[in-house]
Amino acid sequence: MPQAFKSIRDAKDLKGKRVLLRLDLNVPVIGDEVRDDFRIRRSLPTVEFLKKAGAKTIVISHIENDLTDSLSRVATYIAKTVEIKAFVAKFEDAKTVVDNMREGDVIVMENLRKHPGEKENDPVFAGRLASLADIYVNDAFAVSHRDHASIVSLPRLLPSYAGLLLSEEVEGLSAAFNPPRPFLFIIGGIKFDTKLPLIEKFLDIADYVFVGGALANDIYKEKGYETGRSVVAPSRINLKHVEMSPKLIVPSDVVVASAIETAVRSPDQIGLDEKVVDAGPRTISEISDLLSDVKFVVWNGPLGDYPKGFAEGTESLALALIESGVKTVLGGGDTIAVVSKLNLLDRFSFVSTGGGAMIEFLAKGTLTGIEALKQQ
Repeated sequence: MPQAFKSIRDAKDLKGKRVLLRLDLNVPVIGDEVRDDFRIRRSLPTVEFLKKAGAKTIVISHIENDLTDSLSRVATYIAKTVEIKAFVAKFEDAKTVVDNMREGDVIVMENLRKHPGEKENDPVFAGRLASLADIYVNDAFAVSHRDHASIVSLPRLLPSYAGLLLSEEVEGLSAAFNPPRPFLFIIGGIKFDTKLPLIEKFLDIADYVFVGGALANDIYKEKGYETGRSVVAPSRINLKHVEMSPKLIVPSDVVVASAIETAVRSPDQIGLDEKVVDAGPRTISEISDLLSDVKFVVWNGPLGDYPKGFAEGTESLALALIESGVKTVLGGGDTIAVVSKLNLLDRFSFVSTGGGAMIEFLAKGTLTGIEALKQQ
């Protein structure tokens, strides 16, 4: 899919220009420690590109963390790799700090979401941000599906470009729209109502669609199976057209948990007091066999309740994909968290930083933040 927006590589003479760089630095922080730096690492090439070009880079981002709402620890972490001139804790101090920046300097602003105007897409707040800079760069793919001020309003106020990561995301994910065949699409996690449009779309595009995780429970329910205490959609969804598709694959065995035991069951043997928590070993074996025939895979969403310790299905699938050598595009925060612990992320063809953004881009072929850049 051709990119209809301008890349920061297309910008002329960035030396001395004030660049408002929107990143996604929403990473887990516990105490003083950044626990997962995947999104930070993927963002640094754009920061380094601007620094080398002599720009004055003003990093803006958000963080939503149970233990902190400040980006100060993230800024400290980034400073281990890229020199940070200042962390601007108060918005009212930003102009003074920016006025004193030199070519190649990088500063990090405090959490955008401390300002109500960010989520409200307030034009006044966007205007205050825009007043700090000459150029805007969006390199926050993972939140580019949000109608927030820093995503959709800033491109209307400043000459705007896509960062290196955003461009990579569009190129990497667009491969799913015209893939090598046979093509296997794997979707897991929860929230069937959110992911149904994506499943419907790829039942048309892909050769096989594997629905796992809690999403499969709704398929079992459609088949008339007992789902016990398993997670299902809160309201009934008509899935007959999905359930009847010859392309659909669901787990042929599942791991269930009850107050008494954890066991492997066939989907039609789930007890009233049992909860499906993972895909079973036969399922992984069947998918592994299928991979010998597949040329391309897109995978978003875990196969089990990994926060509760049920990660075996997801881990086994990751290993099977790597061992098969098939070209694989991977995404989704929970999926990445599991695979990252195995130190296997660099073994996949492309890993997206997006969760919801990846799903929406695959479903629609664009995002609201991308459309805002196209209006330049």
